[in-house]
Amino acid sequence: MSTEIPAKGPGRIRQESIYREGVFGRVPAVPTDFATLEARARQASTPTAWAYVAGGAGEGRTMRNNRAAFDRWAIVPRMAHGNTTRDLSLDLLGTHLPAPVLLAPVGAGALMAEDSDVKIARGAAANGVPYVFSNQGCNPMEECAAAMGDAPRWVQLYWSTDEALVDSMISRAEAIGAGALVVTLDTTLLGWRPQDLNLGSLPFSRGLGIAQYTADPRFAEIVRDRIAAAGVAGTKAATEVTLGAIRTLLSMTRNHPGAFLDNLRSPVPRAAVETFLDIYSNPGLSWDHLATLRERTKLPVVLKGILHPDDAKRAFDSGVDAIVVSNHGGRQVDNAIASLDALVMIREAVGSEPTVLLDSGIRTGADVFTALALGADAVLLGRPYMYGLAVAGERGVTEVVANVIAELDLTMALAGTAYLAAITRDALVPNASA
Repeated sequence: MSTEIPAKGPGRIRQESIYREGVFGRVPAVPTDFATLEARARQASTPTAWAYVAGGAGEGRTMRNNRAAFDRWAIVPRMAHGNTTRDLSLDLLGTHLPAPVLLAPVGAGALMAEDSDVKIARGAAANGVPYVFSNQGCNPMEECAAAMGDAPRWVQLYWSTDEALVDSMISRAEAIGAGALVVTLDTTLLGWRPQDLNLGSLPFSRGLGIAQYTADPRFAEIVRDRIAAAGVAGTKAATEVTLGAIRTLLSMTRNHPGAFLDNLRSPVPRAAVETFLDIYSNPGLSWDHLATLRERTKLPVVLKGILHPDDAKRAFDSGVDAIVVSNHGGRQVDNAIASLDALVMIREAVGSEPTVLLDSGIRTGADVFTALALGADAVLLGRPYMYGLAVAGERGVTEVVANVIAELDLTMALAGTAYLAAITRDALVPNASA
């Protein structure tokens, strides 16, 4: 028998670093369990921030469906397997990744922390995993790419009603070395979100989450044309002056590129917000629109928001490179199918070859394991890293992602799976207690 000491995987490395810090009385920047992380993030957030990031559509049934779907499966550990090392790496759309985890695009992150997207980008880069730059981010994609260095990054695209703006966004994604273009399909209109509605709060109307637009040359051209056409302000100007209206104007001014006082004197920040609200997403988005992408970009194309097997088959038949099975974290349609349940049906429909990712409901490394066993090639993490951002900024994002990867590694070790392809449906059984 060999006495060679096996290499330590990310799980043991993360555990040992925490326990060693504990010797000196130091604890992690963020809680290592999701429930406590969520509670701490809520304490650190304003009511409007919490409503937007943690809230969901309608009665919140889709969010609950997402978690219930994971609870319906149980992992079956295997013993005496003799595996001492794991390989969590994979090749995804031409990029080699250390783990099957990406950071999902989440809009208006500055509700949780200033320079949110730059901090998220650095947290992703620290773990070597891609960040999907949000189309509704608070920092331009160019700034986020610079913060990541050579680390992989993808770019989300919401299909605007202005086709030239769509092309401009795609060109910028190519210019920053994006590994893929992720077209989100399920938000051609905002879902019914009572938490935001009860507060009358939409971050975009205050200039939060539109940095990709205000940094875009085509968008700037549209705003200039609107102002010129209107003669002065180019907006549907409010006639009532209230404290809330003043605060909104100051927020628009503060979040617009340029000097605050210059912006305060200018009609551009308000015109930019109202232009965005008019054109940001196309309610008429169709498969005909999507068919033009192959002529518009050489980037791998990923369609996000697929829940029906027929839509998945049509996507792959049309030549896209991957899909993300997602219900937008339960934020669009109340009582929609759980993403994990949709994944099972979609994988059975499309077969084993196409690249299928899962988004919505992922909270832990054990969840990642379950998703992989049911057919996902990789997962997108959303609210957990946003909660880490709220609690501890960039370090919080870094630690949350590291914790998820560490738990995946330990789960694989204890379940007897040495590499990702070994995580199959055989590793799970229906959970009789669910």
